[in-house]
Amino acid sequence: MQFIPDSFLSPVRLWLLLVVLALAIFYVAMQAKRRKYAVRFTNIELLDKVAPAGPGWRRHLPAAVFLVALTSLVVAFARPSQDTNVPKEQATVIMAIDTSLSMQATDVFPSRLDGAKEAAISFIEDLPDNLNLGIVSFNGVATIRVQPTTNHTAAIASVEALELGPATAIGEAIFASLDAIELVANDGEETPPARIVLMSDGETTVGRADEQAIEAAQQAGIAVSTIAFGTDEGSIVIPEEPLPVPVPVNRDKLAEIADATGGQFFAAQSTSELADVYRDIGSQISFETIQDEIGPSFVGIGLVLLALSAAMSLLWFSRLP
Repeated sequence: MQFIPDSFLSPVRLWLLLVVLALAIFYVAMQAKRRKYAVRFTNIELLDKVAPAGPGWRRHLPAAVFLVALTSLVVAFARPSQDTNVPKEQATVIMAIDTSLSMQATDVFPSRLDGAKEAAISFIEDLPDNLNLGIVSFNGVATIRVQPTTNHTAAIASVEALELGPATAIGEAIFASLDAIELVANDGEETPPARIVLMSDGETTVGRADEQAIEAAQQAGIAVSTIAFGTDEGSIVIPEEPLPVPVPVNRDKLAEIADATGGQFFAAQSTSELADVYRDIGSQISFETIQDEIGPSFVGIGLVLLALSAAMSLLWFSRLP
């Protein structure tokens, strides 16, 4: 438990700290007045007999602890809270992974496809057990490899088995992902919260246009977060071509899809960056942030300090503060 609040649910109550401050000022003023009264005794020898050396710092410690206790109780009264991540219930995530021939480019070590597999598997392993995960792969066609399931082992096996194919059908991948999400709903029940995470290094070359897929996602209320994976220096070798064919990443198209559907756009130029992106997405789709009140902790601190203040005062001065 951390004792630094992220926010206060009733912050206006913190104005009561001014009362604590006023008490502290009043205490200091009274001590100054007491010292001023004491120096009126001009006979130092008589002063030593009437008012021998006092307990020094022990006189002020109970009061200081008492004021800190009041401060803690006021903070508790203002309802301090911390942002806490809790697992989402019944969430569904569809991972759409590009397997077009451009994914064999080695600008990402050891290749774009191998890097994508490694990062995707790490992402899956970190997901909560109760989260439904589906896998869609796409090149010239889009295929639902794994229907949404909590069997993440099957999803990992599917990712490991991905193979390359010609062309790129991002629009079809979004339609296939939407179809996979519909499989989660049973007998007309409301579809649970879902998101599509689409990773690609190119743009649509076959199949239905991105605009059609965007419209379908909007109508379904499903956000599509996109990841542009690779660098502008990527190239592949095609037997019919005498020179390597450049396959730069088309970030603009992928960003348009995310913006239009309410998702987020990310760019990664290495396997480690892609893993970081997936980790960031995972924290968003797997958990939700709630405000957890921590006021009772401050009440406990305040009560302990009040008891400590009383104990010190009774032990040293035989009275309560």
